Amino acid sequence: MGKKLCGTNYPVSIVFVVVNEFCERFSYYGMKAVLTLYFVSYLHWDKDLSTAVYHAFSSLCYFTPVLGAIIADSWLGKFKTIIYLSIVYVIGHVVKSVGAIPTVGNSTVHIALSMFGLILIAFGTGGIKPCVAAFGGDQFDEEHVAERRKFFSIFYMSINAGSVLSTFITPLLRGEVQCFGGDCYALAFGVPAVLMIVALVVFIAGSGLYKRNPPEGNILLDVCKCIGFAISKRLKRSKYGSKKKHWLDWAEEKYPVRLIQEIKMVLRVLLLFIPLPMFWALFDQQGSRWTLQATRMNLAFGNSFILKPDQMQMLNALLILVFVPIFDVVIYPLISFCSINVTPLRKMAVGMIIAALAFGAATLVEVNVVKTVVEPAPQGQCLLQVFNLAKKNVTLKIPDRDLFQQPIPYLQ
Repeated sequence: MGKKLCGTNYPVSIVFVVVNEFCERFSYYGMKAVLTLYFVSYLHWDKDLSTAVYHAFSSLCYFTPVLGAIIADSWLGKFKTIIYLSIVYVIGHVVKSVGAIPTVGNSTVHIALSMFGLILIAFGTGGIKPCVAAFGGDQFDEEHVAERRKFFSIFYMSINAGSVLSTFITPLLRGEVQCFGGDCYALAFGVPAVLMIVALVVFIAGSGLYKRNPPEGNILLDVCKCIGFAISKRLKRSKYGSKKKHWLDWAEEKYPVRLIQEIKMVLRVLLLFIPLPMFWALFDQQGSRWTLQATRMNLAFGNSFILKPDQMQMLNALLILVFVPIFDVVIYPLISFCSINVTPLRKMAVGMIIAALAFGAATLVEVNVVKTVVEPAPQGQCLLQVFNLAKKNVTLKIPDRDLFQQPIPYLQ
């Protein structure tokens, strides 16, 4: 039996897991907060390419958890998977930081180092994502269900706490600290790299306290094999007119009935997740298009402080930290007191409606920004503005240029 915290049923080992998650999320969100502006301002990519690469990186980060889960469940186990992929994660951060140093090579070297670093980060953060929370849950005894549930709440809060601090601090490091004659992206990427090193060291420090379950095989592979076997059997036997109550029942001759029934339940639940890809495709734009939108807006809050464009992402995690306790302690109990059953499905529906309104508001803001804000000239070019004070329309012609096709009206 492992050591407990202050006579409670909470294992001491979860402290290392929570601190590790806090530092890892700080490193990830801190790096990602300044990524789009890094592409635009440092690598001098246009906004469309910057947005595309940003979302390609995000997509890779959310695909690699599948690989991490397979590696952990089939071969290495959660503990070793976290250790090995965290090392990959750290190397990616270091490479990314070096690529942001202007004196290291030319622009081609900077792009190559940045892309290689981002790929390593994607495999590192995605690979450990399915392991850390599950590994923390493994530290509890089976009978301590309530404690495990509270642990996951604390774990989730540590994620958002790391996100709030990093998305506030790293934009300050980028904009307020000047190095190499401009914004200090090397420092903005270097601090998250240090936090990821701290995360790895903290996790290793708790090695002697962890409960480690051996790998038991990956359920995702079993599910895919079962579905594939059922489809192939159905296609072969359908020629002879035989039928089953459900198409998955064709797998009964090879796979246990319990697995088949669980797959049926999962497929029914998946219907609820159909709208989620569209939601996340829009939501993730807070780090790309919404950040670029913020660069064209007045972010001054009176004379008190000026919010930086890449700090806008901080509001998401900050509002989660504020609203989750309020909803759990005040709002949901009041709704239940009014005899209204607040199911998870209803929460999702209301949240989707509010999110749709938020995306609509962002659209209206962008429409007005486009109308009123003049885009800066591309590198190597300048803007030409002409004011007609001649009290009549003036035709302006520039040799070998067709810039002013219509007469310029008098500015009244």
